[in-house]
Amino acid sequence: MSEAAAAMPAMFKPIIDKCEGCERIVEQDGVRYCRTYANPEAKWRLGICNFATHQKPEIVVAKVRINPLKASKRASKRKR
Repeated sequence: MSEAAAAMPAMFKPIIDKCEGCERIVEQDGVRYCRTYANPEAKWRLGICNFATHQKPEIVVAKVRINPLKASKRASKRKR
């Protein structure tokens, strides 16, 4: 066992239920830890953890409204 693995329980907090299924989970002495981040609960406070391999963030596409007058002027410039 390496020095980093031996220090795992002292430095790292156990994972939370939202972490289940992530590829970054390691188990030591029957307790599961995130090998990337020391406090997994803090990563999930504001939404999805950016290290999560089992979930992808939702991408929201917003339509941009363009003034019809400006759109017609742009279109007429392209035709020339």
